[in-house]
Amino acid sequence: MPTIFEGQIAVVTGSSRGIGRAVSVALAREGASVACISTTLEGSQKSKELLPVVGGARHGAFKCDISQSDQVKKLADDIESELGSPVILINNAGITKDTLLLRMSDDDWDAVISTNLKGTFLMIRSFLKFMMKARYGRIINFSSVIAKTGAAGQANYSASKAGIEGLTRSIAKEYGSRGITCNSVAPGFIETDMTAQMAPEMKEKVIKSAPAGRLGSGDDVAAAVLFLASPQASYITGQTLTVDGGLTL
Repeated sequence: MPTIFEGQIAVVTGSSRGIGRAVSVALAREGASVACISTTLEGSQKSKELLPVVGGARHGAFKCDISQSDQVKKLADDIESELGSPVILINNAGITKDTLLLRMSDDDWDAVISTNLKGTFLMIRSFLKFMMKARYGRIINFSSVIAKTGAAGQANYSASKAGIEGLTRSIAKEYGSRGITCNSVAPGFIETDMTAQMAPEMKEKVIKSAPAGRLGSGDDVAAAVLFLASPQASYITGQTLTVDGGLTL
């Protein structure tokens, strides 16, 4: 039975754990060759080893600091050399450095903006060339519900994610005529290493506030990504799909 992404190469940043790993597994299950990217080769390799091999798919593990232009350019070349030309790009990698604005240092601000927003820009710029040549591509960027709601102590994170949504819309307008779509996914509270550190009372409050009555899973987010990356989503671009169990209603 044909798989959705047979013969396609997908790049997933922040793939060493959590949502990124779930997305990588989901793409591989549907036949994609997946390039797992993280800040450590060990992390990428661990995810690669979990990926199912469907059909003639081959997977790769790569190390990259996506905030560094020279590393991103080399990454694009290395992936093309090892796996081929990617047409699916999942910009999942992101960091937080939470503190109230008056206590936020320049470094706290710059680090989050550089990884989350600049890193997304650098990845898109370097990988668009493959999609332009193929006249086909799927770019899915990771925003957050915090882009819409804001959050005390997360001015840098909220700004970076709101910026990603604006970037998404601009890329959609620039490259839609080339068969390339660009959308973003905005997860709510998802069961990850980060939410595992939440105080029990805070977790309970979130669960009670969400109409779905639970935290999300990595698989919930991966399902949204699979749809946006699929041919069925060819007429959807410049949009943000919120995956939060109704939390922000």
